Amino acid sequence: MLGLGLRRAAAAALALPPPSPPPAAAAASSMAALLVSQPRYAWLRELGLQEENAGVYNGRWGGSGQVRAGPRARAGAASLEDYEETVKKAKEAWKVWADIPAPKRGEIVRQIGDALRQKIKVLGSLVSLEMGKILVEGVGEVQEYVDVCDYAVGLSRMIGGPILPSERPGHALIEQWNPVGLVGIITAFNFPVAVYGWNSAIAMVCGNYAKVTELIIAKVLEDNNVPGAVCSLACGGAEIGTAMARDERMDLLSFTGSTKVGKQVALMVQERFGRSLLELGGNNAIIDADLNLVIPSALFAAVGTAGQRCTTARRLFLHESIHDEVVEKLVKAYAQVRIGDPWDSDTLYGPLHTKEAVKMYLDAVEQAKQQGGSVVCGGKVINRPGNYVEPTIVTGLPHNAPIVHTETFAPILYVLKFKAEEEVFAWNNEVKQGLSSSIFTKDLGRIFRWLGPKGSDCGIVNVNIPTSGAEIGGAFGGEKHTGGGRESGSDSWKLYMRRSTCTINYSKDLPLAQGIKFQ
Repeated sequence: MLGLGLRRAAAAALALPPPSPPPAAAAASSMAALLVSQPRYAWLRELGLQEENAGVYNGRWGGSGQVRAGPRARAGAASLEDYEETVKKAKEAWKVWADIPAPKRGEIVRQIGDALRQKIKVLGSLVSLEMGKILVEGVGEVQEYVDVCDYAVGLSRMIGGPILPSERPGHALIEQWNPVGLVGIITAFNFPVAVYGWNSAIAMVCGNYAKVTELIIAKVLEDNNVPGAVCSLACGGAEIGTAMARDERMDLLSFTGSTKVGKQVALMVQERFGRSLLELGGNNAIIDADLNLVIPSALFAAVGTAGQRCTTARRLFLHESIHDEVVEKLVKAYAQVRIGDPWDSDTLYGPLHTKEAVKMYLDAVEQAKQQGGSVVCGGKVINRPGNYVEPTIVTGLPHNAPIVHTETFAPILYVLKFKAEEEVFAWNNEVKQGLSSSIFTKDLGRIFRWLGPKGSDCGIVNVNIPTSGAEIGGAFGGEKHTGGGRESGSDSWKLYMRRSTCTINYSKDLPLAQGIKFQ
C-alpha cells in the first residue's frame, strides 16, 4: 500500500519518526512556543514527536519540501521529488508483500492493532488535540481502527471467489480475486485515524500496499522484515494530492472530504480510467414521530463532534402534531450541553476545527434568517478562546430552502414540519447527498417501506437510532453526491481487489459455449 498525509500533526505523531535536523535559523523562542516543548504536552513525545519531524516515510524518514509549522510541532512536507521516490519504492515493496499469504498478512495487521491498543489513550488525546473533538470520541476513533484490524484478521482467511457451474463438460469456472496494487489514501481532518484505518487494514490483508497518513505501522513492518515502503507516507497538500489523482501508477485512490474537492479528484482519476473510492458529503435527516426518542437521538446526532461528522444530522423532520412540543424540549436539552475543553471528562461539546469553519457557520445562520428561518437556539460565536460556536436550532424554513439543501459542516439543525409519510420520504431524498438517514417509529409497515425501493435513497438507512455512530461490520458510504464508495465491513474488500473470471478446461475436447460449432 502507499498514501498521502494531509493532517500534518496527526501524521507526524503516529508515524513515530526520528527527528530531522532543525533549520539553522530556528529560534529557541519559537521552539518553546510549540506544544511539544511544553510540560503539559510532554506526552506527545511518547509518540515520537519532536520539535522538528520528518513528513515522508518510504522505508526511511525524510522530506525535502516546505517545513509546515503548526501549534504542536513542525514537519517537513513531501516535495514532488519525494513523492516520486516513494512511489517507486512502494512498487518494489509490493513484489515482496504480494507473495506473503493472506493469513500471514492478517497476522501483521493484528500486530498493528495491538500496537495501537498499547497507546490508545495517548493517540486518542492527540486526535482530540488535533481535531477538537472531546477526548472520549478521540479514544473511540482509535478504537475503531483497532476494531477494523481485528475484522481484517478474520477477513484474511475468508477472501475468495465462488466456483461456478460450467455449461461445458470437463470445464471449471472460477472467480479469482487479486490485489489491485497501489492504494492511495487521502484522509479528512475530522477522522484522521479511523478513515485511514478502514482503508489500510482491509487493503493490506487483500495484498495491496498503501500510501498513508498514519504510521505507527512502521515499526511493526520492520519487526516482520517487511519493506517499510509497503506503507508509505507523503505528508503534504494539494500538490501531492493532485499528483496522486493523476498518477497512472495509483491503482486505487481513496478520498474522504468535501463533495467539491471529491469531484475534482474523481474527474482527474477518471480521465486516466483509474479507480477511485469516494466518501464525500452528507445532508442527513432524522424523521421522527416518536416523542420519547427524538430528544436524545437528535441531540447526539446534531451536536456530537460539534456537527463535524459526515453523518451529522442536519435536518430533523417532525410530524406537525409534535413539532412545537419537541422544539421546546430540544431547546432545553441544548441549553444543558456542557461546552468546554475537549480534554475535560465532563465536556460534551468542543470547538470547530478552524476559523474558516466559524465563518461558514455564521454565514449559514445569516442565510437561514434571510430565507425566513427563526433561530430558536444558538446562532452566535461563544466568547472564549478557540473556535467555539453555539449549537444552533433553526425552525420555520420550507423543506426545499437553499440553505437546508446546503451541507454546512457545523452544528446547525434545521427542524422542519411534515404531514404525511409519502412527502417526508421524498423530502429526505431530495437533497444531492445520500449518506445517512434515520426514522423513529414502531410501525412495522413504515419501517419496511422506509427500507424499500420507495424509502430512503441513502447508503446508511437506520431505524430507531441516530444518523451517526456506524459500526465497522457494515459497509460505510453513500449514494449520489456522497460519492458511491464503500469502506470498512461487508464486502467492501472487493473495491481493493481486481476480479478475474477463469475458465479451466481439464478435458481432452474443446467444446465452445452456447453450443456453437466452428468446424
